[in-house]
Amino acid sequence: GVNYTVLQPGAISALHHAHTVQDEFIYVLEGELTLHSGSSSLKLTAGMCAGFPAGGTAHHLENQGTAPAAYLEIGDRSAGDHVTYPNDDLIAVRTGDTWTFTHRDGTPY
Repeated sequence: GVNYTVLQPGAISALHHAHTVQDEFIYVLEGELTLHSGSSSLKLTAGMCAGFPAGGTAHHLENQGTAPAAYLEIGDRSAGDHVTYPNDDLIAVRTGDTWTFTHRDGTPY
């Protein structure tokens, strides 16, 4: 699906994460966003895009500016997807339409 998202100044899109099954793609419509990918950062402005293949580098977006930024987020919410959060004690697993959240050691939240 496609989500239209507006990030307010100081907001992040999500915790730093990577998907095992789902590819993601974003397209910036207006404003300026900072893409954090692995340990690198890159400014994205209107008309720029970024893709995140399944099994790729952890990433998230941040609005470090003073105005809202809008972008399209495209992905398919794949069944069987595992989402890892390298900076947090969190793993998410999608089974059918349900997400299950656990600590890295497998204990449930």
